[in-house]
Amino acid sequence: MQRSFSELVQKCLQNQNQSHHLILRHAHANHVHRISPPKEGESEAWSNLTWALTQGSNRTEIALSEASGVINSGTKPNAYALLHLVRASTNLGLIPFGLQLHSCILRSGFGSNVFVSTALLNFYIRIESLKDAHNVFVEIPEPSVVSWNSLISGYAHAGQFRAALGLFLKLERSDVCADAFSFTAALATCGHLSLLRLGESIHSKIVKSGLEWSVVVANCLVDMYGKCGYAQEAIRVFDSIIDKDIISWNTVISASARNRKLEQAFSYLRQMPEPDTISYNELINGIAQFGNMEDAIQILSSMPSPNSSSWNSIITGYVNRDLSWEALDFFSKMQSKDIEMDRFTFSSILSGIAGLAALKWGVLIHCCTIKCGLDESIVVGSALIDMYSKCGQVKNAEMLFQSLPRKNLVTWNAMISGFAHNGNFTEVIKLFKQLKTARDLKPDGITFLNVLLACSHNQIPLQVAIQYFESMIKDHGIEPTAEHCCSMIRLMGQRGEVWRAERMIYELGFSSCGLVWRSLLGACGACGDLDVAEVAAAKVIELEGHNEFVYVMMSNMYACYGKWGDVSVVRKLMRVRGVRKGAGCSWIEVENVIPALSMME
Repeated sequence: MQRSFSELVQKCLQNQNQSHHLILRHAHANHVHRISPPKEGESEAWSNLTWALTQGSNRTEIALSEASGVINSGTKPNAYALLHLVRASTNLGLIPFGLQLHSCILRSGFGSNVFVSTALLNFYIRIESLKDAHNVFVEIPEPSVVSWNSLISGYAHAGQFRAALGLFLKLERSDVCADAFSFTAALATCGHLSLLRLGESIHSKIVKSGLEWSVVVANCLVDMYGKCGYAQEAIRVFDSIIDKDIISWNTVISASARNRKLEQAFSYLRQMPEPDTISYNELINGIAQFGNMEDAIQILSSMPSPNSSSWNSIITGYVNRDLSWEALDFFSKMQSKDIEMDRFTFSSILSGIAGLAALKWGVLIHCCTIKCGLDESIVVGSALIDMYSKCGQVKNAEMLFQSLPRKNLVTWNAMISGFAHNGNFTEVIKLFKQLKTARDLKPDGITFLNVLLACSHNQIPLQVAIQYFESMIKDHGIEPTAEHCCSMIRLMGQRGEVWRAERMIYELGFSSCGLVWRSLLGACGACGDLDVAEVAAAKVIELEGHNEFVYVMMSNMYACYGKWGDVSVVRKLMRVRGVRKGAGCSWIEVENVIPALSMME
């Protein structure tokens, strides 16, 4: 039996903090600031309640309670009242009340009201239920530009950038004119997806709309061009901004730094009227990616107000350079200076620990996340799952995965990857099937990459792997990458069908990619196909120059076939070209120390 509005709101409000609860109880007991609808008529009652809902703070909560009683008595609210009821439910996070309000809206016949429905759409976006938000949107007879913008930005904030762009393109084909907010949301998605041509097309539409003089729109253009690797155009747009604000300066510093123009970024920092912490952080991030780490640390130590992001950039820089021990040392310094650590701090350091497979360090960091109350964060939880999986502790990773209250696609992919790298094909497919039925989530290219990896590790029939590969392309519309192609090559090589892999390289359009030819050469080494190996080796040299891997692989293959003359020729070429095989290296954690052992030792 469905509970009344009055019961529902009271239940929701009881779940707020204790001070809110006491104020509500006091209002009901003593009628202090009680908003009682007058008996003269319904419109005046709702006018009073609506006014109270717009006041915010405690008055909003009391008004919600009063409104629930009025609705429960059979009094029909007007559209304006429903609009503010939905907004109040959204702001206070009263999810059950918001859901029941949706039912009330439908029963009252206001589902077609664009203002009420847009408020309801924003409610579903706030609670991250994009499927319901989309369903509300399609039921609006004539959505306004605000309705369109709300859903576009909802998809973008949820990381569903292609869905956001698809909706923007539909807006462009509709009778509704896009506004500045529409364009900024579309530019942000183009930047995330590095879609330069589409970004340029949107820039053209902005000029035609006369919005290029808006500093907000111009800042988004600078950001988009920077993220698409077109730094010169980002700088040109920045130079054209008449009234630059601090976001303009920070965005052009970021665009320069992320495109390796570190001197240019530093020049902008010096020219800034009043640089802030973000200004310095953008420069530190660029230097940590492409410059000298000591320079990044020097800027950190000299900047006015460093924050956790400033330190995080250094840690991430070390991890990305495979200097995880240095990252751990810097993390320790950060802790000793009592710098507040956030979810990105832990995510970065856990990534470094995962690369080292240093389990004891991972457990220590896990304890730190619990102490900071961040262990249930999606970002930290996903990093912990990845770390435990790469340390071989798949059971611990699975327990974490099951315990996380919320999961995104990164979380699912981390767990699927954990099972795949530890050879558990059954669990990979089980989790993959669960993901396909998960609300507001779809498998992506990384998901399928892990599924193909699991097929490779478990000697699954080739035809099964091909079915997953074809499903990725046809059913999910995912374009195969070079990594997908390499996975299929390895699978075909394990079955001795490298001729088929060579044909696939041309069919998928990867004939000019050295990575896939190296993968084919490795597959030939596994199955002993010398003819295809010679073709692959020639292509690698053509595309990537004289690679030690090619010479070593061909020397070994010729030796296997007893072609000692060819072995001698290859080794002579290696000496002439100064190509040497690097010594192998391995490590194992012993008493919290991980000594690296070279094969030369």
